[in-house]
Amino acid sequence: MKIATPDLVTNSYFPALAAEELGLYRDEGIDAHVELLPSLEAVNALRDGRVDFVAGGAHSTLLAFPGWKGARLVVAISQGTPWLLVLRADLPARRGDVSAVKGLHIGAAPGPDRAFLHLLRESGVDPARDNVAIAPVPGGTDPGASFGVTAAEALERGAVDGFWANALGSETAVRRGVGKIVVDVRRGDGPPDAGRYTLAALATTEALIARQPERVAAAVRAIVRAQAILRNDPARATEVGRRRFPPPAAALIAAVVERDLPFYDPVIGERAVSVMNDFARALGLLTGPVSYEETVATRFRDLWRGAAPTA
Repeated sequence: MKIATPDLVTNSYFPALAAEELGLYRDEGIDAHVELLPSLEAVNALRDGRVDFVAGGAHSTLLAFPGWKGARLVVAISQGTPWLLVLRADLPARRGDVSAVKGLHIGAAPGPDRAFLHLLRESGVDPARDNVAIAPVPGGTDPGASFGVTAAEALERGAVDGFWANALGSETAVRRGVGKIVVDVRRGDGPPDAGRYTLAALATTEALIARQPERVAAAVRAIVRAQAILRNDPARATEVGRRRFPPPAAALIAAVVERDLPFYDPVIGERAVSVMNDFARALGLLTGPVSYEETVATRFRDLWRGAAPTA
């Protein structure tokens, strides 16, 4: 089975990768491989049957499945809006002050940049009025590289004043002394509910759920087990990172995973889905209300609890 993800070198989707590298998919009776595809290509591949799952930002499923027709979320990989705002370490920006971006050049990848723009709007910042330039990181040409790590490198060489990216990129910038975290919406910075714009989730098609429900259940169980293993022993993240990450990222991943353990929760809550669908409507990805049951494959909810860390 093929699992597409828009970012391999990240903490956000890490349990899906850990489930492969720790042999948990195999233990559950499926041969699953996580492969890198850009966000839009990933969900289009899911729609067209070229992959079986997407491990990514839950709301991005709507790019290929309007109104959630034909697709469902089956398990949360990690909770909350996964991107952080990091600015140059020498700027006088206070923690939680979104307006500190005024007059700055901020790197943000296509897709996550829409969440950043929404955050700015909800914080009363107008990019045009307040002279905020938002664009992908200059020189980020390697399709296999993590945008977050590339963004930290761009910040270090002065190509940007800050970036909006995953926690691995944030940790890279902080450890190099070139950046500081100004906004982490998962931890309450920014407007109310900004931490719930989206979540990292495993999505699949209604057709696969109907045709092979046990194989979908196996993938869910493997991810839940991976989360349990990481909670029990975060150092296992280094083992996974060494197999799939560039060496600098592999050296950091265990520390980032340990800090993110509260977010490695498989439950897809009704409130989280409600806020995410509101966010999707604000982006024009939804035209009206959609119920929890139309978004989430509730038949797998019983699998979200009770996994023991056995690997």
